[in-house]
Amino acid sequence: MSEAGLRPEVVAARRVVVKVGSSSLTTAAGGIDDERLRALVDAVADLRQRGTEVVLVSSGAIAAGLAPLQMPRRPRDLARQQAAAAVGQGLLVHRYTEALARHGLIAGQVLLTVDDVTRRSHYRNASRTFETLLDLGVVPVVNENDTVATTEIRFGDNDRLGALVAHLVRADLLVLLSDVDGLYDANPSSGSASLIPEVNGADDLAGVRVGRTGSAGVGTGGMQTKVEAARIATGAGIPVVLTSAPLATAAFAGEQVGTLFRPTSGRRPARLLWLAHATEPAGSLHLDAGAVRAVVDRRASLLPAGITGVRGSFVAGDPVDLVDPDGTPVARGLVNYDAAELPDLLGRSTRELAATLGSAYEREVVHRDALALLTVRRR
Repeated sequence: MSEAGLRPEVVAARRVVVKVGSSSLTTAAGGIDDERLRALVDAVADLRQRGTEVVLVSSGAIAAGLAPLQMPRRPRDLARQQAAAAVGQGLLVHRYTEALARHGLIAGQVLLTVDDVTRRSHYRNASRTFETLLDLGVVPVVNENDTVATTEIRFGDNDRLGALVAHLVRADLLVLLSDVDGLYDANPSSGSASLIPEVNGADDLAGVRVGRTGSAGVGTGGMQTKVEAARIATGAGIPVVLTSAPLATAAFAGEQVGTLFRPTSGRRPARLLWLAHATEPAGSLHLDAGAVRAVVDRRASLLPAGITGVRGSFVAGDPVDLVDPDGTPVARGLVNYDAAELPDLLGRSTRELAATLGSAYEREVVHRDALALLTVRRR
């Protein structure tokens, strides 16, 4: 195909995050399909030979652990999922290491938890780790650390993780590989569905019926999670290509395969993107109307004077939702106080608190640098 027929966003990308799902890597019985994995690695190696840096976000650890543990299907309980991941993660990375070595490439395993990237010091370390690996020519193979993640602190699915990693490493492109060759306006099995070649914004998805279709036997996601991941990435200025794993080579080359999601806004502060999309709130702070305006419209820090109520049990450093008088979460931030400390501070100015309780109480409840808006309010 001529250069004129290629997608310029893809051709120009110099750092690409590739997310591949369990169904694209494993057999129906749950074991790793070596042929599929080698085909993916061959496509990644071609991309690397063109001078493009690649970060691979790979599902498949739990699925790979099913067969060795003689589990007929993905377990529902968290403990057995973690056991399968503990067995399968080593098998998965071993296969990637062998396949990449055939092309003279080195694999580097990176296991992430939400805590690794929402707390400031951990986030900076994660960013430095990726930069160092890429500078050394390594292909990072990323997965959630399923063996230690709990229901309350996990990314939820690797499509979301792929979008967040793409922003963390300042990628130029995110490619979501699945068992479906693109986004359709209805269920592809209906026979009357049409492929949507490009999405330029939310209006292009009006009327599109997106369900949780996918290979539920080994994975957790579906088309809904992929569209959500595309929304996160494009909202942070990163274009997204969604297609099937067998079309990876064509997608990496910029050919018109699958669905291209175009960016809908510019880059956002990376850590705040993680805070908004990768955390579950440990509690909530209820704000009066003036505090909502200060936080949302003026992007100010949250002070005790504007808080009318506290819900939940949390400690300093935990994520909490900031809720308006109607009960709608408008922002999420990392709180600077324990829940037990706050009731005595509500409605009081920081100057008053400093005078009566000491200078340690002059700090913000949530600093604006650790606060991400969740909704756009109309004035």
